[in-house]
Amino acid sequence: MSKRDAIFPAGRQALYEINRYSAAIRTGDLLFLSGQVGSREDGSPEPDFEKQVQLAFDNFGEVLQAAGCTFDDIVDVTTFHTDPETQFETIMSVKGKVFPQKPYPNWTAVGVNWLAGFDFEIKVIARIPAA
Repeated sequence: MSKRDAIFPAGRQALYEINRYSAAIRTGDLLFLSGQVGSREDGSPEPDFEKQVQLAFDNFGEVLQAAGCTFDDIVDVTTFHTDPETQFETIMSVKGKVFPQKPYPNWTAVGVNWLAGFDFEIKVIARIPAA
């Protein structure tokens, strides 16, 4: 069985400790990131939806960086939306800036009715580049 190593970005460990989860787990050459939301430094939701989506991408970008990865290393994306029909255009706009060219990662979008006060969450799997 492969060893699991927890990955944390600088500065937000207290939020992970309070909620008792790791930002990401590295096992072999794969990195599994926990869902990231558009939270501010104190953990509160960003009220502006477009900024909340961008902040969620920024937050998981920090986790990727802590593991030695970039957005180009992402192979699978799952997003969760509280109102997919009205949010889709905004999400696609932000997503297009993060993933501007082919090959795009896999993507699964799921409508949900609760995200602990948030309206968008993103979870990814990345391949860790060879050292």
